[in-house]
Amino acid sequence: MQDRIKYWKGIEELENTPEFAKHAHNEFPEFLPLNETPADSKSSQVSAPRRDFLKLLGFGLAAATLASCEAPVRKAIPYLNKPVDVEPGVANWYASTYFSHGDYNSVLIKTREGRPIKIEPNPMSSITPLGTSPRAQGSVLNVYDNNRLRHPLIKGKEAKWEQVDRDITSRLSGINGKVVLVSSTVASPSTKQLIDEFGSRFGSFEHVTYDANSASALLAANGGTIPGYDFSKANIIVSVGADFLGSWIAPTPFAKQYIQNRKITKESAVMSRHYQFETILSLTGANADVRVPIKPSQEAALVAALYNSISGQGGSAPANVDSKAFAAAVRDLNANKGKALVVSGSNDPGVQTMVTALNEALGAGGTTIDTAAPYFVKQGNDAQMLRFIEDMNAGTIGAVFFYNANPAYDHPLADRVASGLTKVGLKVSFAERVDETALLADVVAPDSNYLESWNDYEPKRGFLSLAQPVISPIFKTRQMQDSLLTWSGSTTTYYDYIRNNWRKVASGDFNTFWDKAVHDGVLETGATMLRVNTTANTITAAAAASAAGSRAAGNGIEAVVYEKVQIGPGYEVNNPYLQEAGDPITKSTWGNYVTMPRLMAEEMKVVQGDVLRITTANGKTIEAPALVQPGQAPGTVGLAMGYGRDLESMPVVRGLGANAFPITTVANNAVSYSSVVKIEKTDATSPIAQMQTHHTIMDRLVVQENTLANYQADPKKVTTYIRLTTHDGPVKPATVSLWDDYEYKNHHWGMVIDLNSCIGCGACTLSCNIENNIPVVGKAEVINRREMHWMRIDRYYSAKEHEEKDYAEMEHPADNPSVIFQPMMCQHCNHAPCETVCPVAATMHSSEGINQMAYNRCVGTRYCANNCPYKVRRFNWFAYANNDKFDYNMNNDLGKMVLNPDVVVRSRGVMEKCSFCVQRVQLGKLEAKRENRRPKDGEIVSACAQSCPTDAIIFGDMLDPESRISQVLAKEEGERAFQVLEEINVQPNVTYLTKIRNLA
Repeated sequence: MQDRIKYWKGIEELENTPEFAKHAHNEFPEFLPLNETPADSKSSQVSAPRRDFLKLLGFGLAAATLASCEAPVRKAIPYLNKPVDVEPGVANWYASTYFSHGDYNSVLIKTREGRPIKIEPNPMSSITPLGTSPRAQGSVLNVYDNNRLRHPLIKGKEAKWEQVDRDITSRLSGINGKVVLVSSTVASPSTKQLIDEFGSRFGSFEHVTYDANSASALLAANGGTIPGYDFSKANIIVSVGADFLGSWIAPTPFAKQYIQNRKITKESAVMSRHYQFETILSLTGANADVRVPIKPSQEAALVAALYNSISGQGGSAPANVDSKAFAAAVRDLNANKGKALVVSGSNDPGVQTMVTALNEALGAGGTTIDTAAPYFVKQGNDAQMLRFIEDMNAGTIGAVFFYNANPAYDHPLADRVASGLTKVGLKVSFAERVDETALLADVVAPDSNYLESWNDYEPKRGFLSLAQPVISPIFKTRQMQDSLLTWSGSTTTYYDYIRNNWRKVASGDFNTFWDKAVHDGVLETGATMLRVNTTANTITAAAAASAAGSRAAGNGIEAVVYEKVQIGPGYEVNNPYLQEAGDPITKSTWGNYVTMPRLMAEEMKVVQGDVLRITTANGKTIEAPALVQPGQAPGTVGLAMGYGRDLESMPVVRGLGANAFPITTVANNAVSYSSVVKIEKTDATSPIAQMQTHHTIMDRLVVQENTLANYQADPKKVTTYIRLTTHDGPVKPATVSLWDDYEYKNHHWGMVIDLNSCIGCGACTLSCNIENNIPVVGKAEVINRREMHWMRIDRYYSAKEHEEKDYAEMEHPADNPSVIFQPMMCQHCNHAPCETVCPVAATMHSSEGINQMAYNRCVGTRYCANNCPYKVRRFNWFAYANNDKFDYNMNNDLGKMVLNPDVVVRSRGVMEKCSFCVQRVQLGKLEAKRENRRPKDGEIVSACAQSCPTDAIIFGDMLDPESRISQVLAKEEGERAFQVLEEINVQPNVTYLTKIRNLA
């Protein structure tokens, strides 16, 4: 007993023992043993580099813990007097809205003990009832970003809000010149009204709206709004450079619409046909039935030819454009008038004018375009922004405020923005962190994160939604709207301001109405609140077509600037979850690169990783590594926006990639995202961190696809099934086995993934990472093939034409390949190869069909990983969550608050993998047990399935005959249902449905 007492020590006593210091030093080099002295220290005692043990374990959470309340409160309440709506260990959910630079999602926020930890779709929204965008999923980490501003700044120095308020109100009272508020698109009716009221105090005021990835030309061609596109009603879709599934206008709503006409059954064996003409291989192009690579300079001529063909004036494919595909597109458009849709991603007013006329000629109004419900997610006016820049340089602007706008970085005339700001008397930025524009501001009044704020939105006419705070401001930030109210002399809070504004659309008792609106998160009664500026189009379609016809395609190398699906225009690049998510097409992480076609790379003797120097027409140079990209149009290169940052406030992205915005130019009062450049190879190299380096399936039955024509002829012949030859004839592999089959008596969990519905966006991967506390490992470890994602999306290209057994050709993608996406996670095999080789039984099979990991039992032999045919098991090389080597990870006290307490954080040296979100399964079963019933189908949903915007993943109990998964499996048996590597007879509990293409 005395021996036991001798070794029973408290935390404070333990941290001072040599034994602890020795072991801590092995894991954390900066934690020095007691007898070791830092090199720069004269003391024999341990000094600052040795961290406090409590902090090491993550207890130093004072700032955010105080902010962790279920709703912002005026006083801290101890748990001795527990708030009514807070139950330790029980999650609370709040309806809210994520909107960032055009990316709109109505969401539900999951909180635990007041900490927002997960984002899911709001099923009450008709715009985004399914899934979320990848950026919305990853945004939950932004609120815990240690690099957000913690207080206001005046002349770069810390200030109090009282000082800021006095300084700004004083200087505004004697302002000379125009007052301007520059913002990205404001989709909030209350914010827009508040801006107008704030500006009415001045003799001359203007609200300038611009978007880093502009749709100004589209707005100009359609009266100042984005047409209410409805892809679900289109039999034929023709897109010219519009990545509407990835980054164009409203990808999450569009993905939901698009896939409705792509899901097929033998009862409804019809699907839309999608033509894509584009330069880079985009996410949308990868999903197209027919894809044609074109140069940016060919877009206008192509749209003009389509316009002339549909309007009866006669038209043919422009030079060097696939004439067969063009003719097929024209034929299909003419045959489907009233059920056809043409979209373009061009920011050329002439091109968009022709597209508008094309849709009118096709009878799209009222069918594939909802004329009564345009989108308000993009409102940027390029001409207005250009005038503002000239006014600044002319010295006529007295004060300027920047809200969600960073033109000193992301505008083609960034240099003129910087020079113009030197002539402005008062410059105020509401940036959450010190960005390129905030560096030039006199005052930085940091805005609160959206999870700390009230707001409202109208992304589409008649569709309102609310955002509410789920945590009090962690730092000394303040909502931009509250700042405007304060500087206007008002004592009203923005919360009260929104309530008063919503009285316009209320019905019945207002408090009852308001409570329901906040609870639901949406109000879709057709009421509208947002006012947008209308514009008159001064260009006619005929004139635009005539002008386009006279243009010649460029002869030089054309560079195009595009938006990455996960990164967007660059406002959330400091998010490590998004950086490591991987581009859906290139599968590259942590930076940007110059995408170029294979033939160009061979001519220049460039291999992947060689650094190229791009010289723009105005003499600016950009250097970035080359990535050979199948599907890239000949004579073109691509570079993603959002990188090339050198700011202390963005350590995650600092030094990554190159700034692509110098490639952008201004033409016809609009921003152009392509230009002719010169490219040369340098002697430098820079490795690209790719999560997938194999690109074809080498003719193996890993993933399967077929055509709609074959499916309509005989659904039972579109999928290839393996059969073993026995004395009794061909049999399924499952009938011949040395294993004893499991008998599942209660539940048998499984998953079905429809490859026809999966667009490859990656929202599921991010959702899995956040739900299951999966660490971020960084660029170097990704290059070492040590990424930790439990779920990946394999992207396969069709191979070059090859003769039988020509394996060298099978390995290389075609120059314009067809693409297929396959989500891949642990297959939870009934005859799991990993289970038989584990020497300590750390991996085992549950009585409900889930392959489980006992982390405390795992000794890290990695036999299971070697024996897994799907390569879905991950070895944890480091204690990522507590290692300063991974300083971009959740190793700081604040970042750890995003961790899900229902899932253990794994330690170094263990294997980990997909668990079918077993914590959700157990919770659903327990809740059903409390009510003395079985779980109902749909109550238990894995994180990946819940976040999928196209409903491609179905999770459920295969023993429940009424479950959706059981019905799909019964319906698709022998038709589209197949299992990966069926021939090895591991009997996965994950089933895939063959992808069907509607070829022209």
